[in-house]
Amino acid sequence: MSFSAEDFARALEQHDYQFQKGSVVQGTVFSHTDKGAYVDIGGKAAAFLPLQEAALQKILPEQLLELLPLEESRKFMIVRDQDADGQVLLSIRQMQIKQLWQRLSQMQADNETLEVTLNGTNKGGVLADVDGLRAFIPRSHLRVRTDDLESLIGQTLTVAFLEVSPDSNKLVLSERIAARAVGMSRLEVGQLIQGIVANIKPFGVFVEFEGVTGLLHVNQVSKNYVDSLPNLFQVGQSIKAVVVNIDEANHRISLSTKVLESFPGEMLHKQDELMADAENRLQSLSKVLAEADI
Repeated sequence: MSFSAEDFARALEQHDYQFQKGSVVQGTVFSHTDKGAYVDIGGKAAAFLPLQEAALQKILPEQLLELLPLEESRKFMIVRDQDADGQVLLSIRQMQIKQLWQRLSQMQADNETLEVTLNGTNKGGVLADVDGLRAFIPRSHLRVRTDDLESLIGQTLTVAFLEVSPDSNKLVLSERIAARAVGMSRLEVGQLIQGIVANIKPFGVFVEFEGVTGLLHVNQVSKNYVDSLPNLFQVGQSIKAVVVNIDEANHRISLSTKVLESFPGEMLHKQDELMADAENRLQSLSKVLAEADI
């Protein structure tokens, strides 16, 4: 059986590619029901917008009229192809979700932060809502270390992005990374900080302060040789040190106490006196830094 040009044209008329799933169309709302709204998109039949697809957040039927007034024209995304009657299903929510993922991906690329309010927990951490998307913050990426995660619900946190994956619908955030970024932005070389010893390794001491962690390398403790860091420091101990290097690309902060010494070995024998006088010694730090081997 031959298939003429006229037959081909008629076949095209029967299938409007403009109304395929995933396409965005302009439409005008002309009727509301308890289950959604009917929209004129210029097709053979009125398109339907289900209530649950009208917004990112869940809305009630009585809110639909305010959200989508009659005769209002706007864009919709088609989420189901035409049925036997020529009707398609529309969504505002899916279109906004796509735009939201794009915005969050750009924020991650720009190293931006955002504020979220915690609204739940699971085995590995806490949950939050980001404009209708569920976000997860691992326990290890919270600044507060607690076994009672339920006590954190309702708190508002400033967070950064760990993973933004629309394909797998995963949005993973970090409070610790956000705090580190803010803390590093406030630091300057030559600044005196006060923190807490968080960990002691053979090569140095990790110090936590203002949401960031700096390394006091064993070679920066004293101008004299240090044979045992555990003999000098304890985890949880308060300590003052000077920022001697900031590596923003690798998120590393180098600290020094030897630049505060009045004589080589003072940190080894008179640490308490040095700590108590650290602010006064900072007055002449620029000269000391210039002379010190850092």
